[in-house]
Amino acid sequence: MKKQAIPEKYKKWIDARKRFNLTHAQIQMARELGLNPKKFGSLANNKQEPWKAPLGEFIEHIYEKHFKKPKPDVVRSIEDMIKANGR
Repeated sequence: MKKQAIPEKYKKWIDARKRFNLTHAQIQMARELGLNPKKFGSLANNKQEPWKAPLGEFIEHIYEKHFKKPKPDVVRSIEDMIKANGR
């Protein structure tokens, strides 16, 4: 069987998940909020700027504030989305 190639638009989310140690749910929340994974570096510098929350907590906080619920109803990983779409 041939391994499926991951589209570029999903690769940046997978890389951000690995780089910033985010969960599948946090990545899904960030995607639903319309956040840009290229900008996560400026959001995740809580070591230099201690008043900032860690990136995962920040995403969860703004998701709950925007959607009035703590997490998505159904959490799907990007890999599962690619398999389901057949792309």
